[in-house]
Amino acid sequence: MSSVSTTTSTEKRLFWASFITLIAAGIGFAIRGAILKDWAAQFGFTQGELGNITGGGLVGFGLTIIVLSFIADKVGYGRLMALAFVLHLSSVIVTVAATPVYNQVGREAAYYCLWIGCFLFALGNGACEAVINPLTATLFPKEKTHWLNILHAGWPGGLILGALLAVLFERLNASGKMISWEVQIATYGIPVLIYGFLMVGQKFPKSEASSAGVTVGTMLKEVLAPVLLMLLVLHALVGYVELGTDSWIGNITGSIMESPENGLLLFIWTSGLMFVLRFFAGPIVHRISPLGLLFVSGILGAVGLTLLGSSTTVFMCIVAATVYGFGKTFLWPTMLGVVSERFPRGGAVTLGMVGGVGMLSAGLLGGPGIGYKQDYFATQDLQAASPSTYDRYKADHLNGFLFFPKIAGLDGQKVATLNNDGKQLKIDQDLLEKKTRNESEDKELQNLKKLSAWWEDAQTHAATDKPVVKAASLHGGKMALKWTAAVPAAMAVGYLILIAYFQAMGGYKPATVAEEQAADHH
Repeated sequence: MSSVSTTTSTEKRLFWASFITLIAAGIGFAIRGAILKDWAAQFGFTQGELGNITGGGLVGFGLTIIVLSFIADKVGYGRLMALAFVLHLSSVIVTVAATPVYNQVGREAAYYCLWIGCFLFALGNGACEAVINPLTATLFPKEKTHWLNILHAGWPGGLILGALLAVLFERLNASGKMISWEVQIATYGIPVLIYGFLMVGQKFPKSEASSAGVTVGTMLKEVLAPVLLMLLVLHALVGYVELGTDSWIGNITGSIMESPENGLLLFIWTSGLMFVLRFFAGPIVHRISPLGLLFVSGILGAVGLTLLGSSTTVFMCIVAATVYGFGKTFLWPTMLGVVSERFPRGGAVTLGMVGGVGMLSAGLLGGPGIGYKQDYFATQDLQAASPSTYDRYKADHLNGFLFFPKIAGLDGQKVATLNNDGKQLKIDQDLLEKKTRNESEDKELQNLKKLSAWWEDAQTHAATDKPVVKAASLHGGKMALKWTAAVPAAMAVGYLILIAYFQAMGGYKPATVAEEQAADHH
């Protein structure tokens, strides 16, 4: 079974259904990234808080992959996919409930509603990931890295579709045909229904390790191998730089190019590169080996992020994003391929551990860390440029990250009001006041009236505040990218060490369960 053409119709169906699960995940991820500004404007969240919301989802993703990987073979892949289907649909319901929850309870409750919705979305993604990686490795045992790259082309494919939908919604909103963020986030439910239909009633094969009688205890021993431990550390860095950065890059590049839509179009371009190139991973790997491909990817990722953080024109931004797109394309699936090829007895467990660690890093470190860096550098810049402006636009609460000092970032709701000169604030307030509701119980209306009172004073300074707030936000985003470039640089060093190690051992080559068991017996 070295190619799709020699697989059965059931196996083809399972592979492409697996592919569509990543399209669903990509659409949800892209749409959520595009509507972060809507959440900031409606609920008044800072960049750090938005990073925590998106990061919480990635944490759930990571934990689910790890936990379910231990029981995947025993419970059965089909049952886990049914669980994923339920979790994905539940996430839509909980997320769109944030507005009524905000109206009844307030800002903090809306924050947790969105966090839980993202968490459920991530649990569904994690359940899928615990199945589709070992399933693909089982279907294509002789070309694991190649087909895992093709499988994970579904992710950028979903990102492209999600970003195109976001551009469409943005244009409809600009023309006056308002499409709420709730409708936008619900669109990823369509591919969820499709993969559910394709997988229902299908018989799933057992993994290569499970078929050979490898126990969970043996799989766990593989996790403790020194090389795999190093791969776990490197994949944590992959999760930070790829998914953590992708949570923010559309917003940051949109600021650089002075157009949210241009930022989305650039995101579509880099995702398109990933989608196409992942279908050609096999020939590249045959020429320079998986580790050689990872080393080059780390170098390109570091260069691309550094250039993005230094971009001052649209052309420079496009060039930098293209370099970064080449750099991030092969990282995630090729790492899974290396683990599956070098540690076949690890089965679903080792693949799950690697994928889980990457997601946990993205959720706990990448999303929140990059959000915090934006807040930190933006506030530093604004305080230096105009302390009075910072006092007007700082959040009412502090936000921190790990051991770094807590800071008061810029209030997303206030910044959004400044950027559109209070027009959307007036529209929103008028709409709510026309609805005959009890003001004392309507938290959203109370918040808008409080914001209106603030704006009455702030708008007298808007002409001088707007350029410095805009410059500070842009500075924060660019500096966050520059600092993040250190992560893929460190990855490149790690891959170089592994290349030298395997060269000393006679060269990199895939292993099989039968070969490893024979070696142990000998």
